[in-house]
Amino acid sequence: MLLYDGAFGTELFARGVDLPNSALATERRPDVVRAVTADYIEAGSDLVQTNTFVASPLHLKMAGRSGADAGPIVRAAVRLAREAVAAASRPAYVSGSIGPSPGAIEADAGDTSFGIPDVEVRRAHRAVAGSLAEAGADLLCIETMFSATEAAIAVDEARAFGVPIAVNLTFKYTRDRRSGATVYRTDWGHSAGDLLDLLASGRYSADASDLLPFVDVIGVNCGAEQRRAEHTGMPYAAEAIRQLAAALAERGIAGKTLMAYPNAGMPRLAAGAARYDHTPELMAAEAPAVVAAGASIVGGCCGTGPAHIRAIRAELRGR
Repeated sequence: MLLYDGAFGTELFARGVDLPNSALATERRPDVVRAVTADYIEAGSDLVQTNTFVASPLHLKMAGRSGADAGPIVRAAVRLAREAVAAASRPAYVSGSIGPSPGAIEADAGDTSFGIPDVEVRRAHRAVAGSLAEAGADLLCIETMFSATEAAIAVDEARAFGVPIAVNLTFKYTRDRRSGATVYRTDWGHSAGDLLDLLASGRYSADASDLLPFVDVIGVNCGAEQRRAEHTGMPYAAEAIRQLAAALAERGIAGKTLMAYPNAGMPRLAAGAARYDHTPELMAAEAPAVVAAGASIVGGCCGTGPAHIRAIRAELRGR
C-alpha cells in the first residue's frame, strides 16, 4: 500500500497564501510550496502531488495570465516537488496533478455556446501532461474529474508521454429509483462503470483506441455530501472503491490499482473561517475500511493536511 498526500490548495490557504489561482504560488511563494510537500513526506506520504491542479492554459487565462505560461509553471512545480523529495529523510514519488477544465466541455454540453471546445480541452491537457512528463513526474494523476468524458480525453492526451496514468473521478450520492441501491455518479451522471466503458470504447480517443490499457490506477477523490455523513470523507471513499471494484469485476478487468483520497469532511464556518469537520483522528480511524474495500493508494483531498496524513500513516502501520 502507498500513502498519498493531502490537499494542496486548502493547505496553501491555511499557510496564508491567497491567490486567484493556486498554481501561481509556484512562482510567488516557492518556499511555501516546497514546504507543503516536505511536510507531507515527513508525515508519511509515499506519493506527493505537484501544485498543478489549476495550472492548465484554460485556468491561467481566467487568472489573467497567458496560456503559454502553463509549461514553465508546471515544470517549476515538478522541480519544487523534486527538491522536497531530495531533501527528505525518506523516499517519495512525485504525482503530477492534472485537474478538470474550468467548466463544462463541448462533449458533455453538446455545443460550444455553453461548453469549452473539445479542441481547447485536448490542447490544455496535452500541455500539462507533456510538461509534467518532461520535468520528471513519476505519475500523471488525472483527478477530480466531474466528467468521465473529459477523463477519457485527458487519458488520450496523456498516454503519448509514456508515464503511468491514474484517473480519479469525483462522485455525488444518488439512488437508483428501481432497485433502491446507492449509486455514485459524477455531475454529468457518469458512474464508475461508465468511466470504464467510455475508456474502452475508444470514442474519445483520437485514433479510436481502447484507452483502458493505458490507465494503471483508477480511483476517486474529493467529494462531499452535506446531508449524509455516511457518504462523506473516508466512508464515501470506501463506498466508491467498492463500486469501482464491482464495475471492474463485472467487466472482467484485472490488474488495475485502486486509489482513494477524499475530502476531510465538509467545510464549516467557525470563527469567521472555513474548517473541515473531519479531524485527523476521525479520518485515520476510518482509513482501514478504504483499504479493506480494495484501495492500494490512500490519502486525502480538500481540508486534509499533514496532521491527517501522519495519523493515517500511524493507523495503517498499526494494522
